[in-house]
Amino acid sequence: MKIHNDIEHFDACNPVVTVGTFDGVHLGHRRVINQLNEIARKVNGESVVFTFYPHPRLVVSPDESNLRLITTLEEKTKLLEHAGVDHLVVYPFTKDFSSLTYEQFIAGILLEKMKLHTLVVGFDHRLGKGRRGTFGNIVELAGKRNFSVEKTDTFWVQDVQVSSSKIRNALLAGDILLANTFLGYPFSIPGTVAEGNRVGRNIGFPTANIVTRDPHKLITAEGVYAVTVSLGKRFFKGMLNIGYRPTLYKNADHRTVEVHIFDFNEDIYKKDIVVHLHQRIRDEKKFDSLDVLKKNLEHDKAVALSMLE
Repeated sequence: MKIHNDIEHFDACNPVVTVGTFDGVHLGHRRVINQLNEIARKVNGESVVFTFYPHPRLVVSPDESNLRLITTLEEKTKLLEHAGVDHLVVYPFTKDFSSLTYEQFIAGILLEKMKLHTLVVGFDHRLGKGRRGTFGNIVELAGKRNFSVEKTDTFWVQDVQVSSSKIRNALLAGDILLANTFLGYPFSIPGTVAEGNRVGRNIGFPTANIVTRDPHKLITAEGVYAVTVSLGKRFFKGMLNIGYRPTLYKNADHRTVEVHIFDFNEDIYKKDIVVHLHQRIRDEKKFDSLDVLKKNLEHDKAVALSMLE
């Protein structure tokens, strides 16, 4: 997959393009991408995903502080490459760009600079300023400007229409099984291992304290999760705690993301790590003592191992 951070020298044969943020690259998105790739093959063209950075909401509503994304740009790029996309355009989203009408966007960027052949439009996606670029309007423009338009259908799982917002809500509620079902893969948290307080080591459960690099990366609800851990090309089983560690601190002012890797005894301070969440074990709880905490962690480990079999 070729990655383009600008389109001044974009070059593709009969580009078949779809446009969107594609947060999560979930099963619904992959249905669109499959259709994109199929059309590209039929017209002897190449598939193109046109996405944005930063996220449009950060530009249109800069005072909004609650934006949380399922995937970072790095994660999204890897998922799109795995889905078989030929080209990924990561276009700078600015205030000037946000003021473009759908006609200006399609004519000035997709047609003039990228030589658009076919535009693949999501079932409810709208383009341009004021979201006025409906499917009907785009079809009308296509007749005038000589390009093709294809529309994708909704995608349903368990009688539920799959969407990024539904996945975010499931993650924030701690329903990792539902989120993973809609994603089609385990939700992950990438980050760097930071210095911790080493309390876990003293009770036989050393943890790696994870700091995410993207401040807008969504972190799931507080609790304990059965996880797998990627360290480079190596994979391990483990359990993750997200929360305020009430047994250790009465009034903690920030959440931590800490993973205990089973059967592991290496120094990974400052190393990159990815934690893949599979199932939720329980809520975060306050225990009466470290001894009681340790006994519960031993039980959590047994549960996690059974979930990961």
